[in-house]
Amino acid sequence: MLYKTIPGFCALFLCIILFSCKDEKSKSAAESPAAPRGNVAIQAQGFIVKERSLSENIEVPGSLLPFEETDIRSEISGRLVQLNIPEGSSVKRGYLLAKLFDGDLQAQLRKLQVQLEISTKTAERQKELLTINGISQQEYDLSQLGVNNLKADIELIRVSIGKTEIRAPYDGRIGLKNISLGAYITPTDIITSIRQVAELKLEFTIPEKYSANMRKGQVVNFTVSGANQKFSSTVIATETSIEATTRTLRVRALVKGNNPSLVPGNFAKISLQMGQNERALIIPTQSIIPQARNKNAILFNGGTAKFVPVVTGIRDSSYVQILDGLKVGDTVITTGLLAIRPNSKIILSKVQ
Repeated sequence: MLYKTIPGFCALFLCIILFSCKDEKSKSAAESPAAPRGNVAIQAQGFIVKERSLSENIEVPGSLLPFEETDIRSEISGRLVQLNIPEGSSVKRGYLLAKLFDGDLQAQLRKLQVQLEISTKTAERQKELLTINGISQQEYDLSQLGVNNLKADIELIRVSIGKTEIRAPYDGRIGLKNISLGAYITPTDIITSIRQVAELKLEFTIPEKYSANMRKGQVVNFTVSGANQKFSSTVIATETSIEATTRTLRVRALVKGNNPSLVPGNFAKISLQMGQNERALIIPTQSIIPQARNKNAILFNGGTAKFVPVVTGIRDSSYVQILDGLKVGDTVITTGLLAIRPNSKIILSKVQ
């Protein structure tokens, strides 16, 4: 019976060994990575580099300013004896806004005028005496010098009296008064302000890279809050240098017309068309891949991807100008840029 059981044990032992081998193979297959499938082509869309008219539109903030604005102060110290400030109203140039006490100056003026009258008569008599050799030429010259000195003193007093009168320097609108009648004021006190609002100025800044495009006489369009229309202005001047802290250029423009919607101090949104180029080499803006030190575009090169550095210029909402790195007729990739690596196989599904 033993010879019959030995083959059975052998068969059972062989089965256990076979099952163990299968388990080891299955574990090895599960643990080992899948074999590579090769370089699979990526489907993407392309764009043929071409020339077209391109301009860059930018928006910058600005402020409306009166054409002229002056704080009204007194040149000398004194007590206000007259105050004619029509707050919020327009006045003409030379309008008397305020008057300081000048009684002492008027008294000095009268005294000098009397002295001048006496000295003038004395000089006339000495001139007659000089003709008959009654006095020397030196005596007559001294009397005439006294007359001239008195005239100069009178002129000086009149200038001082003029400083007691505070007048409007130009046609404009008066602001709120900051002082009352009877107050003693000094040159540091602001009595009121005057603004020339018949014309307005628009002031704004632009980035330094656009400074060469801003010219005198250029038309600038802008809008203000609360008004559903566009206004225009003309550039009258630019600052002579770039501000070092902000790297911007300050620009000032003259607003055309006198619209009641435009008030000094209004915030303005300025629309500028910069860098007009009628034959700009363009590609879509999404084709540009920014790098740490440069910018790249992916060139479709015979079915493979080639990364090329490019130099960009002006741009609008859809396209960017290429200054260097591409030429007319090249095809750049516009979609799937994150999945593409150098020398990746590319299949173009659409070309614009």
